[in-house]
Amino acid sequence: MNVLFLTTGSFNSIDERGIYTDLLRHFNAQGHGVFVVCPNEKRNGKPTQLILDNGANILRVKTGNITKCNLIEKGISTLKIEGQFIRAIKKYFKAVKFDLVLYSTPPITFYKAVKFIKKRDGAKSYLLLKDIFPQNAVDIGVLKKSGLKGIIYKFFRKKEKKLYAISDKIGCMSKANCDFILKHNSEVPNEKVEICPNSVDYKDLRVDNTTRLIMREKYNLPLDKKIFIYGGNLGRPQGVSFICDCLKECSDLDAFFLIVGSGTEYGVLEKFMLENSPSNAMLMKFLPKEDYDKLVSASDIGMIFLDYRFTIPNFPSRLLSYMQAGLPVLSCTDPNTDIGQVIVNGGFGASCFSNDIIKFKTTVENLLSSNLTDMGNNAVTYLKDNYLTANSYEKIMALFSGEL
Repeated sequence: MNVLFLTTGSFNSIDERGIYTDLLRHFNAQGHGVFVVCPNEKRNGKPTQLILDNGANILRVKTGNITKCNLIEKGISTLKIEGQFIRAIKKYFKAVKFDLVLYSTPPITFYKAVKFIKKRDGAKSYLLLKDIFPQNAVDIGVLKKSGLKGIIYKFFRKKEKKLYAISDKIGCMSKANCDFILKHNSEVPNEKVEICPNSVDYKDLRVDNTTRLIMREKYNLPLDKKIFIYGGNLGRPQGVSFICDCLKECSDLDAFFLIVGSGTEYGVLEKFMLENSPSNAMLMKFLPKEDYDKLVSASDIGMIFLDYRFTIPNFPSRLLSYMQAGLPVLSCTDPNTDIGQVIVNGGFGASCFSNDIIKFKTTVENLLSSNLTDMGNNAVTYLKDNYLTANSYEKIMALFSGEL
């Protein structure tokens, strides 16, 4: 059968490692035709291009800028993208009959494109729900439910509900996500919602002691301390001010904190580092993926941060990169997500709330005296049991039960 994947993310090759490329490669390996529609942003200065990439058809559609631009430009480009996708599909894939259309949030603006494919081809539709917008924007103060921002909220909320309605199945990150969707969208039938979390092809990213030493020396990291690493976005969702408070509180611990990433709040952390000069912490910009993966593997504990104000149950994908590297995980989040509960129940880490600096410190101290090797092995086992692409594939293909 033919599978169409709609995304606003950067998509260069199906051979890249990631939650979507891994899943699509699995579909390809099972004999299905794989088609991807993604943006070719204005800044690239290139027209719409159709590329054959190791059996996958990648259609890069000329669009406005949706990344690394101001909110107004991003908003306008995002709203226009479904029309641009539809026109490109009509032109380049007019002879292709799609059996399945996959799409993820964010964004929530693929409703018309999904509706078009379903009506034209009679395709099944599966939403990979990675984020719950616009409520997440309300939680951290980007949107409000009243005033001018309230009008914007209601506009996007209407689109969110349409996307849920057009989807035959909604695959959520965890049980807490499923519960949230059903509680706040009473029109969505229970049987439409299921757990289908981020997944990857298993690759053991653990490194030997020699590589650990080489990576630590390369980046001037201590050889005699446990390294707690955070890698990823540094924006409002991460509660960067709490991260700064934690670093300050833990300045006397025999641990080293490494923060790697970029984002709108990077400057807040950079200013903190300049003003406080902590001896047991370092801030770094994003690294090449291969180096970053090795640096994670050369660390001892991975960290996850989420702003305490969130009412939606986020489940960050960076969890998987820590697990592939065989690292225990320290989760510092709001009380609504169940990611901390998953980590603790799986025996591969610890959790605390992201409004309790003292609890963060005691949790770090407890981890320093724990058996990190066993926890890391538990992380790898849990990954294999719960977060492999084969599991996601089977969930999605259940849509066709009795038809194939």
